[in-house]
Parts: sequence; structure tokens; C-alpha cells
Amino acid sequence: MFKKILIVRFSSIGDLVLTTPVIRCLKKQTNCEIHLIVRKKFKEVLINNPYITRTWSVEKSGSELIEELRKESYDLIVDLHYNFRSIWLTWQLRVPFIRFEKLNIQKWLLTVMKINLLPEKHLVDRYFDSLKKIGILNDGAGLDYFISEGDLSMIEQFKLPEQYAVGIMGATYYTKQVPVNKWREILEYIPMPLVLLGGTAEKDNSMQLETAYQDKVFNYTGQLSVSQSAALIQKASFVITPDTGMMHIAAALRKPIHVIWGNTIPEFGMFPYFGNSPGKVIHHEVKGLKCRPCSKLGFNHCPKQHFDCMNKQVFNNKSLEI
Repeated sequence: MFKKILIVRFSSIGDLVLTTPVIRCLKKQTNCEIHLIVRKKFKEVLINNPYITRTWSVEKSGSELIEELRKESYDLIVDLHYNFRSIWLTWQLRVPFIRFEKLNIQKWLLTVMKINLLPEKHLVDRYFDSLKKIGILNDGAGLDYFISEGDLSMIEQFKLPEQYAVGIMGATYYTKQVPVNKWREILEYIPMPLVLLGGTAEKDNSMQLETAYQDKVFNYTGQLSVSQSAALIQKASFVITPDTGMMHIAAALRKPIHVIWGNTIPEFGMFPYFGNSPGKVIHHEVKGLKCRPCSKLGFNHCPKQHFDCMNKQVFNNKSLEI
């Protein structure tokens, strides 16, 4: 039926991990070449995925690769990004396509008007609704994340306790990030050491925690690649994370997860996905806030100046059980 398919998903970490069931099922059910086009800064996220034949990396839109992409003679484009750049790319290649509907109007109604018309369905399952027309079915195996032997052997050298939890400090937007005072509460109650992961932007906050909890915190923020961080997550007992890309990597690695929700909500359909497996997830949310959700993505500051969606979170021994 198909010999070569191009999947378009330019970014970002979590969104790319959420494409992995589509990549796997397209490969296994068609046995064709699977190509992926992604922004260069996110290329490493799926670099070890064995179901991808070729990854094309671009700076922004893919305009610099149009002539090379045309030579590939794709039979189908699966556009999972669906924005102006992906529409333009599809138009330039003149190839049959399947395009995924993002439900942006419904998300706007929920964030602005607090009217919820979103389907009670995970984003991954909605991806497969789009693929039914070509006979591709969800195998129920959940997300994939493949870690190289080099990254696994590297973290073996770290002097870590036999059992530890991972805390994800970073998130793209401030209104998704767990404040330092809440991490302090968490550290008072979790029964094991905490390995902190994040980018360079989180180093100041993580150093505060490392100083205050010298015997309980192992700080690796700003030191590791995405895949090296994934290797640490793979060996963790459980993961504590806001709504961010590493949350989806934790789900792909089948780890028990505590998700701390700020301005976003699970109803957007991007909560941890385990396919047909039940998974272990505890959602921490401040219910009843009239301002929440305030954005489908996030803000660099709380629009209401109080940040109640995070500051009113309550943690204790019972809530942090898994």
C-alpha cells in the first residue's frame, strides 16, 4: 500500500514522545519506510527509535529541505503538527496527506469561557482516529522511548542510592513549574532520596534544595541530555513531575508517576499515556479554581498574580504514596 511515509512533528519533547505509537504502528502495519521531520534542537528525542528509517532535522519550517524531500517521492504525509509551517510543507510536496485536528477552538472555549466541549479521549487515541481511514489501528502498547547503551553505561558511573525518586524541576512555562517551596514540602514526605532533573534555568532553585537537603537530594539539573535524563528515570522507583515533556518519557518507561498540575489540566488529553496497561499515576490538582485552566500551554507569570494552582497544592505522606 505504502512504501514511504513522512511524519511531520517539528517539536517538542513531549509531543514527539506522544507520536511514538503512531510511528510504531505505521511501521509494523505497513512495513514501509518511516521518515520524520523535526526541529534540530529536538532531534535527539527520537534518535534511537528503531521504527524510524530517517530523521530530517530543520531549523524552523523545512524550506531548506524542500528539494531533497521532493526527491524522496513520499506516498503519504502524516501531519501531526498542523500549523502554518506544516500546511505549507505539505502543499510544497504535493503528496496525499492525513492531517490531525488540534481542537484549538474547543481549548480556547475551555480556557477563556470555561466551556468544556473537548472529547474525553487522550491525544494519542485521537491521532489513531485520524489514521483509521488508511486502516492503521492502535496496538495498545503505549509510548516508546529508547535509550542508547552509551547513556545507560554513563549513568551507571553515578554514585546514586539503590532506590531513589526523580523530581522534574523544569517546564517550558513558569505556570507549569513546581515552586521551590512545594519541592521542600515534597522532600519532607517522600521516603527516599530525590534526583533532580531539569535544564540550566532550574539550577538556582535546585541548588537551594541541594544545600538544604544535602543527604537527600542529588542534583543533576543542567548537566544531562534528554536521553541521559531518561536513563536516570528508567532506574527510578517513581517520578514526580509537572505537565512537561519528561512526564511523557516517564510514561514511556512505565514508571509510577505523580503529576503536579498547574495552569493546565488532564482534560486537555495529554496526561501520562500507557495504552492498554493501567499504569500508576496520581494527579495532584487544586480543584475549584475559577481561573484554571488559564492557557492550553502556559505563561511566564501567573495572570492573576497569586499562582494558586501551584501554591495551594498540599502534600503529605498519604498523598505521595504510589
